[in-house]
Formats: sequence, C-alpha cells, structure tokens
Amino acid sequence: MDLLNILILLAVGLFAGCLNTLAGGGSLLSLPVLIFLGLPPNVANATNRVAIVLQNIFAVRGFKSKGVSVYPFNLWLGISAFCGAIVGAFLAVDIDKEVFNRILAVVIVAVVVYMAINPLKNINKPENMGKKATITSIIIFFFVGIYGGFIQAGVGYLMIMALTLVNGFSLVKTNSIKVFVALTYTLVALGIFIYYGIVNWEFGIPLAIGNATGGWLASRWSVNKGDNWIRYIVMVTASAFAIKLFFF
Repeated sequence: MDLLNILILLAVGLFAGCLNTLAGGGSLLSLPVLIFLGLPPNVANATNRVAIVLQNIFAVRGFKSKGVSVYPFNLWLGISAFCGAIVGAFLAVDIDKEVFNRILAVVIVAVVVYMAINPLKNINKPENMGKKATITSIIIFFFVGIYGGFIQAGVGYLMIMALTLVNGFSLVKTNSIKVFVALTYTLVALGIFIYYGIVNWEFGIPLAIGNATGGWLASRWSVNKGDNWIRYIVMVTASAFAIKLFFF
C-alpha cells in the first residue's frame, strides 16, 4: 500500500474516531473509503472493526480518566450486545457484494436523515435505571448487537436513541456507555471475522491508529464542546458515498 493510501486512512480514521465517540456515524465514512480503496465489501466491513476496537479502548479509558462511569449497567448492556453480535457477524461473513453495497447505501441515507432532523434534541427525561427500564434496555441492546455485528455503520445513533428514550441518561453518560458496549460486541465480531480470514491488516492498522487518536481526543474534549460541524460534513460526504454505492 502506498503512502497516500496510508495518509487517507489515518485522516479518515481520525475523523471517524472523533465522530463515533461524540455521537455516531464514523463508519459511514470509513466503510465506503475502504471499499473505494479496493477492498471487497465484506472485507472492508471486517477490517473496519480493527479500528473500532482500538478506538473504543482509548475512548473508554478517556471517559474513565474523567470519572464518567455507569457500572454495572454498561456491563449488562455489553453482555447482551455481545450475544447479539455473534448472530450479526455470521450474517456478514459471506454477504453478496452488491447486496452489501445497497444495504450500506440505504443505511447511510437513513442515518443522514436522522442526523438532519435530530429527533432527540428537545427530549429531557429524568434518569431511570429501575428494573423495568434496565430489562428493556438489555433486550434492545441484544438487537443493537445483531445490527452492530452485521454492519456497524450508524449503530451509535441507535444506542443514543435507546439510552435517551428508555433511561434518560445525559449525553456524557450515554457516550461512555456507548463506547464500552461497542468495544464489547465488536470484539466478538472481529474474532469471527479473523477466524474466517477476511480482515485486511494492512488497511486496518493505519485506520485503527487514526480511529484511536480520534476516540481519545473526543473523549477528552467531552461532548459539551459540540459536534454539529462534524455532523454537517458527514451528512454531505456520506450522501455522496451513498449515491456512489447504490448507483455505480
């Protein structure tokens, strides 16, 4: 791989890592870029998980260093998502190239629309970790794990929606839970992809370095700094990727 591709992966990883930690949607950029650099869709999907794992290791440590923790609640959600990801990862191993590209294009459009309307911006619920809310979240996160194990892109927004609507967590706590859960279920997905030999480490390592740097920086900035400028760039770029994936 030449120097230009390495620099592209580092830059995309840095940007994606920041976005994934602050909100979600970083894989809307990294997945299409891996595909456009020549990787088959299932290999790109698997390779992206190398970056997600390293990114979330650094993001979890970043939140912990700031004293943000929702243990053991995050552990129960992580276990549930871990189980779901086993199902999702096996679905992703042998998926047809054209089918994957079209699914990814539809997912990108759906997430871009979600980012544009931002339906949670005016919701302000009290924090709820009661038995009913906890069980509801555990069930929801099993299905989040299936989706995350399968395609990953946009899963951060699903987690934010669930944790906001069901449990009423602040954005800081939500993001600390999100990166822990993503780390947990991505470990099993990556393990399955490694077993089937569809991870490209040459592409995965520079992307992971970028993601890890972005994840650490974003967790240290704190979500209070805002992420609107990142959202707008992603919305425009991801829309262009979606058109390319679906029609060309």
